[in-house]
Order: sequence, then structure tokens, then C-alpha cells
Amino acid sequence: MRKTGFIKAVMIGLGALLVGTMPLSAQAKKKPVVGLVMKSLANEFFKQMEEGAVAFAKKDGSFELIPVGMNSESDIDTQINAMDNFIAKKVNVIVVAPADSVGMVAAVKRAVDAGIIVVNFDVTLNKEAMKNAGLPADFLFVGVDNAEGAEIVGDHLGKTIGKGGKVFIIEGNPGADNANQRKEGFMRSVKKYNLNVLSSTTAHWETEEANTVVTNLLTKYPSVKGIMCANDSMVLGAVRALDAAGRKDVQVVGFDNILPVQDLIKRGKCLATIDQFGPDLASNGIRAGLRMLKGEKLTGWQKTPLRLVTKADFK
Repeated sequence: MRKTGFIKAVMIGLGALLVGTMPLSAQAKKKPVVGLVMKSLANEFFKQMEEGAVAFAKKDGSFELIPVGMNSESDIDTQINAMDNFIAKKVNVIVVAPADSVGMVAAVKRAVDAGIIVVNFDVTLNKEAMKNAGLPADFLFVGVDNAEGAEIVGDHLGKTIGKGGKVFIIEGNPGADNANQRKEGFMRSVKKYNLNVLSSTTAHWETEEANTVVTNLLTKYPSVKGIMCANDSMVLGAVRALDAAGRKDVQVVGFDNILPVQDLIKRGKCLATIDQFGPDLASNGIRAGLRMLKGEKLTGWQKTPLRLVTKADFK
């Protein structure tokens, strides 16, 4: 009996020793994996977003983050492939900013059907497409009121150039609901200030395309006094076109508050932009997903803040 008791004690001690030397991942519950699907990392806004999400994941330490971006704003196939890869890897949460509000719905549905928690952020999925796919009408969205933000910065432009001023609207990707919402906001300002819209044209969120579009529009409509850009990447292209044409009399506004546009505001080359706190936007979506993973039921619109940024903010 004594020998048996001794052997049992040795085995228990050895088991404790082995547990103590096992990797932490084998001892503790495996960390949940969060897949982050962003838009173009060529856009400074999404670079800042990725940096913010990575910093949040490192500080929080409770989950593993896998961030993925696109090469261009219209590269919807890369986003769909990323979603399918995350489904195959059986990640716990996917947080997605769709490049195309209709085109991403099917991939989101596949993820939901696979038992993965999906959080839609930054750009809303199309309501009708979600309904047709069998997704709930109150599917969680984390993000700003894009129409409100565009109206705020559009009003600032209207006050500056005065009623009846002639403007261009440089739109985002027509397939993205936030592009449509920002145009809606700009049009509210147009109506309020009786602005004359000489052209409303997409540049698909891209700097080079905006440069080309504005260059051509300046030749066709030299009387323009203001340009409403649906994001700051297109502000960079518009300002470049204005510089090339020697036009210092045209006011430009944007949306995103990226660092290069902050510099243009300080130098008087851009009138204003909207800060939607990009570095925190993905992190807010991740937080919501982790809460849902713990059993909370989150639905509808979790509205995040925005604010007008002008030269006064840098004095």
C-alpha cells in the first residue's frame, strides 16, 4: 500500500510538472481569432485604421487579429476571397468594411451560416440585398452617419463661397452605400445654400482618378468655386489638379481627416474635412464582435462620432 501510494504521489507530481512546462496556449483556453477585412490600404485612411486595430489588439491581448486589405478601392474580389479564407480557417469573428455594399452580402451570409460572428462597419451592407439573402434587417452596423458628416462639411463650404456658388461633387464608388450617403449629405447643403452643381462625377475614391476628373472639369467649367470630395484621397487629387491649373480661388472639402489633408488644411489648400476617427473605427467593430462572442445580442446601428476639422483646429 505504501509503495502504491508513493507511485501515485510521484505520478501526480509529474503531471503537475508537465502542466507547468506546457505552452501557455495549451494550458489556457485558445484565444479567439478576429479577421479584419478593410478596403484599400493604398488609402491613408485605411492604413491608419489598420494601425489602430493592431495597436488595440496588442494592448488588449485577449484575441488574435488577422488584418486584410485590398490593392484598390474597386478590388471586391480580394475582399470576397478574404471572407472565404476566414470561413475556411473557422475564425471566431469577422469585422468587414465592404467595398461593394451589394457584392459583399453573399460572402457575409456564408460566414454567418458557418457560425461566425460578423460585424459590418464603416460602410453599410445594402438593406435590400441583405433581405434577399435572408440576413436580418437589424444586422449590426458600427459606423458614422455619412450623410450627416457630408452635410456638415458641405454647409461649411456653402457658408464660405456663398449662396449660388458653383461646385463640383467628386463622388466615391457608386457600389458603396457610404458614397451614396455622402452625396446625399452634399446635396442637402446644395439645397440649403442654393449651390449650382456643375458636375457630379465619381472618381471611385482614388487620388489619381480624382486628379484626372478635376483637371478635365476645370477646363470645361472654369467658373467653379468649390469642390466637394467624398473622401480625402480624392481631395489630394483635386488639389493637385488645382495647383497644376494655378487655381487658388477654389475651395475644397473632404471626408476622413487623413494626415496629408491635415497638412493641406494648415497650408490653406483645403478648406475642411470630416474626422470619423479612423484609427478607432475598426477597433470599435472588434469590440462589438468580442461582446457578441461572449453572448451579448447586438443589433442595429451603433453610431460612432464625427467632427468638422478646419484650419482653426491647428492654431
